Amino acid sequence: MKACLQQVVQKWGKYENNSSVDGSGVYGGELLMKILVLADVESKYLWDYFEKEKLEGIDLILSAGDLKPQYLSFLASFSKVPVLYVHGNHDDCYDIQPPDGCIDIENKIYVYKGVRIMGLGGSIRYKKGKNQYTQKEMNHRINKMWLSIKKNKGFDILLTHSPAAGIGDGPDEPHKGFEGFNYLLEKYKPKYFIHGHIHRSYQMKFKQEYEYNENTKIINGYERYIFEYPDV
Repeated sequence: MKACLQQVVQKWGKYENNSSVDGSGVYGGELLMKILVLADVESKYLWDYFEKEKLEGIDLILSAGDLKPQYLSFLASFSKVPVLYVHGNHDDCYDIQPPDGCIDIENKIYVYKGVRIMGLGGSIRYKKGKNQYTQKEMNHRINKMWLSIKKNKGFDILLTHSPAAGIGDGPDEPHKGFEGFNYLLEKYKPKYFIHGHIHRSYQMKFKQEYEYNENTKIINGYERYIFEYPDV
């Protein structure tokens, strides 16, 4: 792990997250967006019992994976705001039927109204599957993004499916977090780290939002969660 990340350090070197300085005014807290986060289970509140009023005021929708493509397409049709997504470990079907009207941000930094959102989906590899990775493979994906991170001067939101290692992850192999995410949080200090993969029923003391350090809030997007960016 240490050896793999040394390459990242050498390439990224001096490029720090510059989330407080930008001509758009977003990073100074002038623009407020209401963001809906989704993950792992389709919300009956939003699908089975849908009413247009439930999406009023939502400016952006982020999917942290393991959701039916039809569900995301449905929300994209009725919300009229961007729906950004990464893949969960159960989203191999997206290759055949991607969510219509939604935006795949895997291995990208997508900028919306000045907010830089970096996407890295998938889970730890525990069996055969396209959207599963070893720690080394995830480090390689992170390493390949150094140029995009440099160009965008960091990122404000890290959107993943899996949690970081030892931070809200599970004790069993399929639900272990990625060590590379810990590096990203420490190095670039994004305002938010959003993930899924850990269901409410998996943990006795399930927390959907909590502080990681003085710079980053972590959100588990299980089912649905709404937050305001920037936090006020």
